[in-house]
Amino acid sequence: MIFASDNWSGASPKVVEAVAEAAKRGGPAYGTDPLTKVVEGRFSELFEREVAVFPVGTGTIANSLALSHFARPGAVVLAHREAHILVDEPGSTEFFGAGMRPVGLDGVNGKLTPAGLVAGFERFPAGNTFHGNPVVVTLTQMTELGTVYHPEEVAALAGIAHERGAAVHMDGARFSSAVAGLGVAPADITWRAGVDVMSFGGTKNGCLAAEAVVFFDPARAAGFAVARQRAGQTFSKGWFLAAQYDAYLGGGHWLELAGHARDMGRDLAAVIDASRVARLAVRPAANELFAFVRSDALERVRAAGAVLHPWNTVSLPADAVPAEGEQLVRLVTSFATTADEVAHFAEVLEG
Repeated sequence: MIFASDNWSGASPKVVEAVAEAAKRGGPAYGTDPLTKVVEGRFSELFEREVAVFPVGTGTIANSLALSHFARPGAVVLAHREAHILVDEPGSTEFFGAGMRPVGLDGVNGKLTPAGLVAGFERFPAGNTFHGNPVVVTLTQMTELGTVYHPEEVAALAGIAHERGAAVHMDGARFSSAVAGLGVAPADITWRAGVDVMSFGGTKNGCLAAEAVVFFDPARAAGFAVARQRAGQTFSKGWFLAAQYDAYLGGGHWLELAGHARDMGRDLAAVIDASRVARLAVRPAANELFAFVRSDALERVRAAGAVLHPWNTVSLPADAVPAEGEQLVRLVTSFATTADEVAHFAEVLEG
């Protein structure tokens, strides 16, 4: 019963097999191999337009390099106050962005709102030389609360950013979960809605270690290859990253994996809805759930081998507060979660 995180879940056998095959073949170094070119084409097919793709090793480096691409003196990044770049990537944006400063904004259910984003821009009046200037807005898709931005929500926020001359970045560490939860085309919640660049995650959904920075206008990626090299992220054996993405994207495998994680998340949500000792704190969109669980029940499931984490989030709705004797926890399903695990959790939860 591993519900700690979807990055505890190992890797898809198809991805592992693809890496093993790539190990036999080898190829030209530093991303000049044929398989990397194939994967670049797969990304363009996925997003229904020509894109520029730069595979890297981790989500943190994908975010920080993508954001720092827009850096200039006094640059500010506007983000939700619980965004990964603020909470879990200790100074990476500042480091790679030469002092670029992330600023956290309030939101609703883990998401930025148009009114909140306008207020964020108003903190930095045009022409001021003291407070800095917002150059990028970053959106987390799925959010840190397990909710998703719908296409029209992304478009509204992107419109505000673009009107003020700022680019729009999407942290897509769990992008696959968002697509599976929404049931929309990847293009609909990215470039068609105004996203300029994204971090496309594979690690949390079945890859060994595969992330990518994707520019939806290749012309805007000018100079990024040098930044990636300077950060030590131009892998000499780049075909190992390409092999992962080739298997991951090929035949819609990425969405198959995410769909299973979503279905297990919905089954787990149904267990909590039916429980006498637990309740959802917010309605999940896919595979990341937040619930209030009675302390005695939490001890019981842990004793039975369940792995889940206590959590603290300021993004919960105002009326979502723990009752006496309850604790807030996060549970995450994955492509590897089984129906038996969910059923066993349900049995142990009720005691």
